[in-house]
Amino acid sequence: MQLPVMPPVKPMLAKSVARIPEGELCYEPKWDGFRSIIFRDGDTVEIGSRNEKPMTRYFPEVVEAALEQLPPRCVVDGEIILVRPGGDRLDFEMLQQRIHPAASRVKLLAAETPASFVAFDLLALDDVDLMPLPFSARRNALEELLSEAAGPVHLTRTTRDHVQAEEWFRHFEGAGLDGVVAKPLDGTYQPDKRAMFKIKHERTADCVLAGYRVHKSGPDLVGSLLLGLYDGGGLTHVGVAGAFSMQRRKELFEELQPLIADSGEHPWSRSEHEAGKRTPLTSEGSRWSAGKDLSFVPLRPERVIEVKYDHMEGERFRHTTQFVRWRPDREPESCTYEQLEEPVKYDLADVLS
Repeated sequence: MQLPVMPPVKPMLAKSVARIPEGELCYEPKWDGFRSIIFRDGDTVEIGSRNEKPMTRYFPEVVEAALEQLPPRCVVDGEIILVRPGGDRLDFEMLQQRIHPAASRVKLLAAETPASFVAFDLLALDDVDLMPLPFSARRNALEELLSEAAGPVHLTRTTRDHVQAEEWFRHFEGAGLDGVVAKPLDGTYQPDKRAMFKIKHERTADCVLAGYRVHKSGPDLVGSLLLGLYDGGGLTHVGVAGAFSMQRRKELFEELQPLIADSGEHPWSRSEHEAGKRTPLTSEGSRWSAGKDLSFVPLRPERVIEVKYDHMEGERFRHTTQFVRWRPDREPESCTYEQLEEPVKYDLADVLS
């Protein structure tokens, strides 16, 4: 492979802002998938990821689509997504299942749950490195190249209208999207730099604290708090809260010791896990790092914690939540899924068109 931009390349990133900014910007939907850069040189295709680990072997159908629809020599930034059967919304949980070590399993999943690629930037074409060009020029070139693209390759929608971007932010979540991205029209492509803006939904929920994981720096530090919500089948593990200072990790460890429970009597015991209940023993995204330690310290489910989150993926929080405050005024049994806001459904086909 001989391209003007060679792998690995870390994608350009976005910094979070509270509101959709105005100015000389281009707005795009924020897709909820695996950020990927596709490198094609003739019959050779490589799919890079945000952590620079190649994803080529996991998505043979995306490789095939790249060979069919992308120019013979190019580097395209975008997102690998998976559309839920029925076509109504994105499904990140099913996408995670595609990262599997067995070649036979990869082949089966590629046929049963095929992925798509949404392109939103052009880094190189033929012998030309386009990264020093302004985004407006790169976007124009990408539109010309993919003017006749068809699924599973898509060109992301864009607008320079702030009002329309606000509308997308309100409605596209119903199709499983993650928010809105704003890109400076005159911005160059800056790998691994937060040179764009992302605006994501932010909500709060009251959850049951039912355990913690130890921090990698020491056994007397809390790494993350394990959260649960009650449903008809009991207490379901829905995610974690993290991002604490080292001092706060130490304080939490000392504060939580009196709550340590007998693991055999805990709602997330191994027997519950083996019975199919979602517990912290469920490997959530651990295919990325084989051997990930999923052990945790069980706590009696007596305390309620308010957290900030962006959106749900199935029955769990899509990303790590942020601690807001303790809620001593709430009973743990009152922390159910009914408190969560449900986005209005939106036709994913309209977003991809």
